[in-house]
Amino acid sequence: MHKLSLQALAREQLSLAATATSGRSARTVYGGHEHVMRQTVIALTAGQSLSEHENPGDATILVLSGRVRLTSGTVDWEARQGDLLLVPSARHSLLAIEDATVLLSATPGSSAL
Repeated sequence: MHKLSLQALAREQLSLAATATSGRSARTVYGGHEHVMRQTVIALTAGQSLSEHENPGDATILVLSGRVRLTSGTVDWEARQGDLLLVPSARHSLLAIEDATVLLSATPGSSAL
């Protein structure tokens, strides 16, 4: 068994995002080529986004801190710490309304991310 603190990792990634020119930072905490599911902690400073992209599998976003907006087409969902977003099986983007960290859990190939 392996244990890690998502809160500590989120703080670390947000600190890295704050000094990155992109305003973003990410670290995969589980998964990779040898696993079906991948979990990644993503940090975005306020106003930064993950631009619109396809969804290659089932995915959820757990907001660890801050506030984000998930947009797909003309529909928006806002979420804050503790909220879980089900990522639609369509093109979508993610915007940090304020400094935010999220845990993206995805299974590529299942339906869409």
